[in-house]
Amino acid sequence: MRFRLRASLILLAAAVPVVAGPPLKISVAEYRDRVYASWLGQCIGNIAGLPHENQHIAEPGPDKFPYGYGDNLTKIKSTNGVFSDDDTDIEFMYLRAMEEFGPEPTLQQLAGRWKYHVRDRVWLANRAALAAMHMGYGPPATGRKDINPHWFQIDPQLVNEIWAVTAPGMVKYAAAKSRWAASIMDEGWGVEPTIHYGAMYSAAFFEHDVETLIDIGTRALPAGSRFAQTVEDMKALHRKYPNDWKTARAEMARKCYLEEPSATRTIWNANLNGAAGILALLYGQGDFQKTLDLACAMGFDADNQAATMSGLVALIRGSKGLPKELLFPFPELNWKEPLNDFYKNVTRYDTPNASLKDQAARMAAQGEKLILKYGGRRITENGVEYYLINPEADFAPPLEFPAAPSPVLEAGVAANYEFLLSGCNRCSLAVASGELPGGLALRGLRLTGTPLEAGVYAVTLRAAQDGASASQRWTLVVRPPNLAPSAVRVLSRVNRTDAEKLKTLYLSSPASYRAETPEVIRDGKRYGEGSSFYSLGGDDSATVDYFGYEWSEPVQIGTVAFTTGQMEEYGGWFESLGVEYQVESGKWKEAKDLVITPPLPGGFHPFNKPHFAEYLLTFDPVKVRAVRIIGTPGGLPRKNKIHRFTTISELGVYGPLPNYQRLEQR
Repeated sequence: MRFRLRASLILLAAAVPVVAGPPLKISVAEYRDRVYASWLGQCIGNIAGLPHENQHIAEPGPDKFPYGYGDNLTKIKSTNGVFSDDDTDIEFMYLRAMEEFGPEPTLQQLAGRWKYHVRDRVWLANRAALAAMHMGYGPPATGRKDINPHWFQIDPQLVNEIWAVTAPGMVKYAAAKSRWAASIMDEGWGVEPTIHYGAMYSAAFFEHDVETLIDIGTRALPAGSRFAQTVEDMKALHRKYPNDWKTARAEMARKCYLEEPSATRTIWNANLNGAAGILALLYGQGDFQKTLDLACAMGFDADNQAATMSGLVALIRGSKGLPKELLFPFPELNWKEPLNDFYKNVTRYDTPNASLKDQAARMAAQGEKLILKYGGRRITENGVEYYLINPEADFAPPLEFPAAPSPVLEAGVAANYEFLLSGCNRCSLAVASGELPGGLALRGLRLTGTPLEAGVYAVTLRAAQDGASASQRWTLVVRPPNLAPSAVRVLSRVNRTDAEKLKTLYLSSPASYRAETPEVIRDGKRYGEGSSFYSLGGDDSATVDYFGYEWSEPVQIGTVAFTTGQMEEYGGWFESLGVEYQVESGKWKEAKDLVITPPLPGGFHPFNKPHFAEYLLTFDPVKVRAVRIIGTPGGLPRKNKIHRFTTISELGVYGPLPNYQRLEQR
């Protein structure tokens, strides 16, 4: 039996464990089948969409439908089933976390899965979040703008459908949980399409009209939502050009891509690709093949919206409503089950191959746990088992206090730093052990005041709320005054980024974040527009790179603070790092007893190289006229070419830091 999900139910107040209104009803068999259908649809859409990923930018894909699997048809045959990609494999990883920790794992537990299973094949915001995790930071800090320059990109839209298919009809719950999980890699309006999709997926177990589902998704968005307006714009385009998707796509691309502010103008922009997905739904009108083809043809990231929208339409139609030619593309192989019931892991470390049916059944089992937890029931009528579901269920994230970048504190300079917590609505914050630096105090969630003197201070803070608590240890470093502004010259191997060489790179970060000269390394701006200098110029095969300062008179130093800039997918990091100072003869001498805190990530791969990360380099105090950090620039080959360069946003130089040895224990 199927019931339309009434819009009035979506607007009810927060969830309680008892069902206050009429429950929704779905048979256990039908729920399981729709979860299975959605999983099949996502796999089909992902693999069919891959040949179109990043291919249709200036123009849409051709209307020579159906596209089919394209170049991936051969790979499906050789796999004898389907294979993993970043549009489906993170959810498989999340499923294992739900099974291990319960259907509501913490962000810290999900981060543990990321660090263990994800060792390559992630990009943009996901890659930046992973690198931040390896730096020691926890979600949702990993999605913050000051850590993750890709906070507005498409990434959370790829990986969060699982939170909705395990919450059938629990629209508020699915939207809130999708938002919570999206904070791992995005923030602000970057998470809004994920919220919208989560609401649609949850509602689609009972509502099968795509235009109604789109409106349900919009109502789940926060007040003043950017994506809500984008959705309305897409609906207006569909009404204006009901039979001309190409013209609608052109206007969408103009508004959401060409006219996008430079700081967020990329082909992977969350709002842009969300708009493409909505257009595919509107013009597809619930037809699986049409929706799949249009999602590919809309272009830009393409495989993301193909996977997500195909999964949604498949959920609506059930497994029997999917095209046979996509489920059984090789009649000669005599597959007995759709897609040979085989999911091959080719992307995630220590994640096994699996049966598609088994994966779906395991997801549905987690869904049952949540249905029952939030006031639902499992009943039997006339020999048929049903779920009665509480449509008012809501999700309250657990209180978590993640590790995050420490505040930049300088003696005599006013501070105002807000600690980040997840699941904190009205929590209090207090010192559990240790002492704050003199001159500083906690006011709400903020550390405010003016630190009195330099030093290293270890303190544990505890957040408390409604009987729950969470603690985090902080090492607060108060530095002496920064000597960088008084230097007469900035030292750098490259004094201006070579614009022509820049064009040869595979660039994914916002262009507006890049600066032309290294003068920006002492402007106090650690992230955002104009913050990052790229040492791209001169010899691409350079084995050393350096940044530093020269003063007119000798200065006493003992600490250097290096903050990385925004990385690129194939370069931008130091593989090694040291400190040198110049002696009277003009030669450079290595600083003694150097300690880098935290340790510089090793290896040549980019997945542990965080953006906008600060490293404190402390050493035996010395009086100098010039100092520099120096090391090996990193880079990965792409199309048989390696560009070795580094990125930097800030370089502070300070006098000796009292009790700096304590940094080794951070």
